[in-house]
Amino acid sequence: MTFSHELILLYTTYFVATASPGPSNMAIMGVAMKKGRAAGLALASGVISGSMLWALLAAGGVLTVLATFAHLLIILKIGGGIYLLWLAFKAGKSALCRVDAVEFKSSHESEALGKLFRQGILMHIGNPKAILTWVAIMSISLKPDAAVSSLPIIIGGCAVICVLVFCGYALLFSTAVMTAFYRRIHRGLDALLACCFAIAGIKLLHSSS
Repeated sequence: MTFSHELILLYTTYFVATASPGPSNMAIMGVAMKKGRAAGLALASGVISGSMLWALLAAGGVLTVLATFAHLLIILKIGGGIYLLWLAFKAGKSALCRVDAVEFKSSHESEALGKLFRQGILMHIGNPKAILTWVAIMSISLKPDAAVSSLPIIIGGCAVICVLVFCGYALLFSTAVMTAFYRRIHRGLDALLACCFAIAGIKLLHSSS
């Protein structure tokens, strides 16, 4: 198989893994509908940053070392599981509340966006699946005879896919139509988010035992 064919397969695999429903995608959709485009993009930017951090660590071989030490992965799973359960609690609490007339006050907008950005990073850093995904990508693509120049091509292409997917969700679900739709079904959506976060958190904690 030629390098170009391997890249297509790798990019396709990464796209499917990134675009498939998960806690990060669900969170971006919910925030974009609830708080608008800027908020959705802030959360998406955090998720993208977390993903690229794992990509750089994988490229440097750090994740391969990390994956060989089971106790380190267990610690990461426990931390990620607890954080997801905390997000489930917040989403569940939001499901019990009415939508405020104004979700963001201008005086606190930059602080709120920064908080969402940090939340996105924590969500992805606390996800062991991201580690194993990048370890698999690097192990498949970086063969002993692979050119050094292939590394930025791989990471750069995945970065473009990552931006298109997560920012695409933020832009799509922050439209006026989706915002109006959210105001009608916000309790059900927040309850669904709470369930998704809770299930993901419990799975992580259970897998660490």
